[in-house]
Amino acid sequence: MDNFDLNALVSVLKKTGKQTVEAFRELIADVKGDAPSAEGKLSARERIVSLFDRGTFSETGAFVRRRMSEFDPGKPDELEGVITGWGSVGGRLVYAFSQDLSRTGGAVSEAHAAKICELYRLAVENGAPVVGFFDSNGAFVPEGVRALSGYGKIMRAVSRSSGIVPQIAVVSGYCSGASAVIASMFDVSVIVDDGGVISVTPPFLAEGAGGAEFAADKGTVALRAEDDGKSLLAVRSLLRFIPDNNEAGGAILDSRDDVNRQMDISEYESSGDPRTLIRAAADDGEFLELYSPMGTGIVTGLCSFGGIPVGVVASDSSVADGALSPAAARKAARMISFFDAFNIPVLTVVDSCGLERSTEAEGAPYAAELAKLASAYASAGAPLVTLIVGEAYGTAFTVLGSKAIGADYVMALDTAKIAAMKADAAVAFLYNGDITKDVGREDLEKMWNETTANPVEAASSGDIDCVIAKDEIRQRICSAVFMTSRKSDAWASRRHSTPAL
Repeated sequence: MDNFDLNALVSVLKKTGKQTVEAFRELIADVKGDAPSAEGKLSARERIVSLFDRGTFSETGAFVRRRMSEFDPGKPDELEGVITGWGSVGGRLVYAFSQDLSRTGGAVSEAHAAKICELYRLAVENGAPVVGFFDSNGAFVPEGVRALSGYGKIMRAVSRSSGIVPQIAVVSGYCSGASAVIASMFDVSVIVDDGGVISVTPPFLAEGAGGAEFAADKGTVALRAEDDGKSLLAVRSLLRFIPDNNEAGGAILDSRDDVNRQMDISEYESSGDPRTLIRAAADDGEFLELYSPMGTGIVTGLCSFGGIPVGVVASDSSVADGALSPAAARKAARMISFFDAFNIPVLTVVDSCGLERSTEAEGAPYAAELAKLASAYASAGAPLVTLIVGEAYGTAFTVLGSKAIGADYVMALDTAKIAAMKADAAVAFLYNGDITKDVGREDLEKMWNETTANPVEAASSGDIDCVIAKDEIRQRICSAVFMTSRKSDAWASRRHSTPAL
């Protein structure tokens, strides 16, 4: 009974007068469901049904209609412009709503909002994720302030659920004004290249804004999908790594990848691209990157180690030597906050020359963005594991998952360089007067790298837990993630101590 048309069902009930199971059977025999448009896009019902495992979708509020008025241009028997319900995704309970452009243009009305708010009540009380498909022409204007109140009630439901159950937004069509605000309140958002638009201002008033490329570049959305089908795959991929709620704990993923296998990082050493390192180390080489075009000095995403889902925040030394820019700091802070909300372990991979130095960065404002990042790490209760694979200089070392700021376990490759300054700057600042015919600048820089910037020096002060070889990266990460996976901020309760006899 997944693919039936409820408007057609109403017509059958009116004609036959049989509000019985027979009426459903008559309808299902004749109606195959909404057909895709000529462009191949999925209908609202096809989107929500296709998200779930076959045959598991159950609808809520199926016959809800909005309140009619003398100014209402619609039909008195027209159903509300959103489909809501629940089902199974990979065997897990998930709730979803899908705005239906074929019903009153998917316009948000009082009844429309009530259906979504009721879905949120069920999701929070049962501790399961919410997926929202956004495709609406805006508020239902004839309702006036009641429609605006509906937007407010949805915002309140989304806000009150934030950090309790995961929320994934899919911008399948037009998502503007208050709808854009609501979609941006979700934890992660996906936009469909073929027709997805998200903007506060109507696109015809803000030329070039709102499209998939623009939204991804500005960090409004986390993922782009070519079409509706790809967006469903993206949502399913996200749900694999995200727990049901903030207290459930991460699921153990099925992987046959040997946790002790050695790995080759030669591709990373030649490119500096952390994606190559993460894929080489992660289970089955799988890495789902999020917010790719935004703040390119940092790479963020999800993968697993030893079957345990892990959030990744990694310096990209192929971009400006991994300098931590304001946009990169904002992106990292956002992702750490999300991972921490659902107790997903965070792996920080550091290879950064330090902070960006420019007037443009200072005007971001830079200090505020770094403050958000520092606060995200310092307040996180989720497991924090850090791997320093290259350079870690100055403030970048401190704010990118150092032990001092709250990391549970920090490792460094034996080739890493960790110090307050790079060698050339340190020599110019400290030893410029010591340069002679016999002792050149290069000699002093070499001495700085071999002594002060050596990872063993950092380990001797307790700021690094372990210095490792590059071929054991995967083994060490898997071990650290497993060791911290049951971390809890709450002090364990006990009946009493066990004194010596």
